[in-house]
Amino acid sequence: MSRGKSAGSEAGEPRRRRRFTEEFKAEAVQMLLDGHTASSICERLGLSGPNVLYRWKRELVRRGGSTAVGLEARVRELEAELRRVERERDILKKALSIFGRDG
Repeated sequence: MSRGKSAGSEAGEPRRRRRFTEEFKAEAVQMLLDGHTASSICERLGLSGPNVLYRWKRELVRRGGSTAVGLEARVRELEAELRRVERERDILKKALSIFGRDG
């Protein structure tokens, strides 16, 4: 099979562009905001690649105005807090293992 062609195009059928509903796009972007990786979402939903997902996100943020921008900023803030808490947890685990040896 040559590069860039689907199985259907080998049989002489032209490749058709898929159309997605706004609801589908919004749910895919919400998965991205919930912390799923773009590649896992694309694989799960059968999308061609992560660029499509990021384009949908950019369009939704643009249309959503300040509310969407505020939500995205809040997501970034919560992700930073999560990383900080995970680091603290890892330090406490190490301390517990060190002090647990003396007993």
